[in-house]
Amino acid sequence: MRILNFFAAIAALLLLGACGSGGSTGGASSTPVQSSSSSSIESSSSESSEESSESSSSESSASSSSSESSQSSTGITSVEFSASMGVGWNLGNTLEAVGGETAWGNPKATPELMQAVKAAGFDNVRLPVAWSQFSDEPNFVIDPTWLARVEEVVTYALDAELMVMINMHWDGGWMQPTYAEQAYVNNRMEIMWQQIATHFSEFDQNLVFACTNEVMVEGDYGTPIEEYYTVQNGFNQICVDTVRATGGNNSERFLAVQGFNTNIDHTINFFELPDDSATDKLLVEVHYYDPFNFTLNGDSQITQWGAGATDAGATETWANESYVDTQFGRMKSKFVDNGIGVILGEYGAFHREGVDGHEIFRNAWNDYITQAALANQMVPMYWDNGFTGDTGFGLFNRTTAEQVYPDLIELITQ
Repeated sequence: MRILNFFAAIAALLLLGACGSGGSTGGASSTPVQSSSSSSIESSSSESSEESSESSSSESSASSSSSESSQSSTGITSVEFSASMGVGWNLGNTLEAVGGETAWGNPKATPELMQAVKAAGFDNVRLPVAWSQFSDEPNFVIDPTWLARVEEVVTYALDAELMVMINMHWDGGWMQPTYAEQAYVNNRMEIMWQQIATHFSEFDQNLVFACTNEVMVEGDYGTPIEEYYTVQNGFNQICVDTVRATGGNNSERFLAVQGFNTNIDHTINFFELPDDSATDKLLVEVHYYDPFNFTLNGDSQITQWGAGATDAGATETWANESYVDTQFGRMKSKFVDNGIGVILGEYGAFHREGVDGHEIFRNAWNDYITQAALANQMVPMYWDNGFTGDTGFGLFNRTTAEQVYPDLIELITQ
């Protein structure tokens, strides 16, 4: 999920969660930094509303040498791996918080929280991360203490027998997919992913890297022009090439790459699977928050969803069960049926305090999305921003690790 603007909408951040990597208009990307190549980094440093426009484009088969169905030397394919991932949970608004782990109102992650997530029935955890905590900012050298802290949280989850996916999250919005910013972003991404991948190179295949998050041009939720999706596809290629070059277990690690703004329509229409030196090790990631007025808009009067809705005035006329089935079916046809695993990296409908009966429809939406994802061989990862009150997505008390919405948790993990 993407934040709107950190400084202008801190309340939205705390309530809804900040999940995009293409946000702010200010800061670093305005003046490209001429940094050395990634090989010069010292080794010791080792939504938003997603537009879902109707699409008439053909659902052609995804083609790439890395999407062939033959198994690689590690003996498991992309689709087989995704099938093993089960149902996931996001540690949102924590490691990706700009300003530090607790800057957006959540406590530090603990082993007890990860154990509670596992005990609740989840199989994997997605850890959104902002990596721009530098010891040498002009050269994008990540502070070793921050790398160590992320590793600590990764280890909490692995020790709880959860699979883990870490990403490069919104992080202040420096990842703008324009020709003007392309060289700067490519350089910065290469330098930073080289450090991240090197640091985690000896971790086994239970750790997945996801290259980016919700890349889009700031404020533009429309259909991307060719420039935007071409540059964004290039970001995926830079990430894959950089990670593979670090060797170790990264030569065969599963990597998740996203379509434009994680929008299903844009992914179907504009996504290009990167070339990969590994075979069958790429996963495609999308997110789902439709209909926006029900899932994310706290000012909306749309408080019911689905076949069980009783008030037409409180229900959207689109994005019902059949729409979900169509969209997820398109992802299966385009990718899964062509040997490419699919991750639904974020989805969720928030809690509406004081709205009579809303929880019934919230539960129905989350249950349906989860089951539809699984039916189409996608990996559902529920978005939890840690906030359990009005317009929050939290499932657990992050301090005590106790379940706050056990009925919803059971629906998701059953």
